[in-house]
Amino acid sequence: LLVRVHMDDRARLSRTSKDGQAGANAGVLEDYADVAEGFLALASVTGEGVWLEFAGFLLDQVIMQFTDPESGALYDTAADAERLIRRPQDPTDNATPSGWSAAAGALLSYAAQTGAEPHRTAAERALGVVKALGPRAPRFIGWGLAVAEALLDGPREVAVVGPEGHPLTKALHRTALLGTAPGAVVAVGTPESDELPLLADRPLVQGEPAAYVCRNFTCDAPTTDPDRLRTALSS
Repeated sequence: LLVRVHMDDRARLSRTSKDGQAGANAGVLEDYADVAEGFLALASVTGEGVWLEFAGFLLDQVIMQFTDPESGALYDTAADAERLIRRPQDPTDNATPSGWSAAAGALLSYAAQTGAEPHRTAAERALGVVKALGPRAPRFIGWGLAVAEALLDGPREVAVVGPEGHPLTKALHRTALLGTAPGAVVAVGTPESDELPLLADRPLVQGEPAAYVCRNFTCDAPTTDPDRLRTALSS
């Protein structure tokens, strides 16, 4: 429904729909960020690259339509939205992340999955607000602090390679998804897959499924042991 109804052929989102028809309300920053984050989660769980592609379309719009090119700050409305006296922007988090923090997190996760430098740079620039708000009002920038922690950690990238349905592939994939490393991203598939960049040049180990833990596409030695993978993601 999100892709078929709410996203048009320019990767622009509508906030609402009724009876299968998109409404007139244009998507705002939190819509693009949260939907992109959902697509990234689907890519990690299913191993289907189409979700990574959809996330990229939306995050390109975040960079082009919602980002101040000079400061890297984020606005709640698109550059081509209805003009107001003051273009709204609010980085503060509550029980749910602000569009600003959600966008920074999605941009960082996408960069970790693909190696896309423009998206990582956009995430880093957006996180500049954490330096200002974190010391003064940490309760109101909690989600932003979590994204900043992920950035400082890497974030870690886990590539699980192996035949679909193989018990060890499943075990390694489940362990990776349950890992506690801040902001870690996961890709699963065969070494021959060209859908997920993180899987490139990650061979099986002696014919067995394996997991690679990486930062910025530079990986530690692979493991075929789910317990060792769990340890690597908790240290």
